[in-house]
Amino acid sequence: MAKAPGRNDREGLTIKELFARFPTEEAAQEWFEKQLWPDGRFCPHCGSRHTTETKSGRHPMPYRCYDCNRYFSVRKGTILERSPIPLRDWAIAIYMHLTSLKGVSSMKLHRDLGVTQKTAWFMLQRIREAFKRDDDQDPMSGPVEIDEVYLGGLRKNMSNTKRAELAGAGSAVGKEIVVGVKDRVTRQVRVRHVQHADTTSLSNFITGKVQAGATVYSDEAAVYFALRNWYRHESVNHSAGEYVRQQAHTNGIESFWSMLKRAHKGVYHKFSAKHLHRYIAEFAGRHNVRDAGTLTQMEGLAAAMRGKRLKYKWLIADNGLASGARAGKEAETVS
Repeated sequence: MAKAPGRNDREGLTIKELFARFPTEEAAQEWFEKQLWPDGRFCPHCGSRHTTETKSGRHPMPYRCYDCNRYFSVRKGTILERSPIPLRDWAIAIYMHLTSLKGVSSMKLHRDLGVTQKTAWFMLQRIREAFKRDDDQDPMSGPVEIDEVYLGGLRKNMSNTKRAELAGAGSAVGKEIVVGVKDRVTRQVRVRHVQHADTTSLSNFITGKVQAGATVYSDEAAVYFALRNWYRHESVNHSAGEYVRQQAHTNGIESFWSMLKRAHKGVYHKFSAKHLHRYIAEFAGRHNVRDAGTLTQMEGLAAAMRGKRLKYKWLIADNGLASGARAGKEAETVS
């Protein structure tokens, strides 16, 4: 499709261009197949490439494998599996999510796509699942900034019972903790939801994300002093009003937290502890590809859907019921 004169991919994709690219369900299917099967169609059941198209009207699935004799579609083996939502709607949802600086609420998606709010929420959680990365990224070489943020409601907005429980406790008590690092050279970020902002939790995260010997900048919190065992560590004393001292500052990672907080307050209003790892993976993922064009971002996110699955019953399960191996794996997910 020809682009407007003077436009380039980094300028993004307009609404008109989006609908011109996805005019039909068939066009959307072709696009998803290109992203999920870049080397050609294969059977997601057995991996065979000995496949064929299903004769029209013979089976609801468009393809059949000659080797295992099973039927499949491009949705199989991805977060789109068993979703009745048209692929064209999925492409639109991905576009909306990537082009909204602070994310998209399920209420807006439900209105714009004409689906129920529950369906829109499930779609968004599945998209966030695609942002999740296995822990296979190269350690950052630095210099890096590290900081943690506390997410949660204001005491004045809590119930009397909750306020009574937290009476006398510090302002961070009762909030969720997210730790993050940002590489100043690549501008990439890595984040993780942790249970405690202690030396062990933060050090384990940092040493897994940052090369030994790199320069690390933080605030004056005592939990970061142990970093001097592995890194060239400098800190600024925020409590004394010091925020920048030559190259020592954490302005970059704090800018990332600022965007996350604005989304928390203005769009989502609440990040539950149960789903927080997906929200922060989404924001880190969108931050890390923000310099790419919209279509490139969409292609990367669609390709990342392969090999991932998220069922609705997993999302709505009580925390106790979700505390098995899957929940443990999710708690360690980073982006």
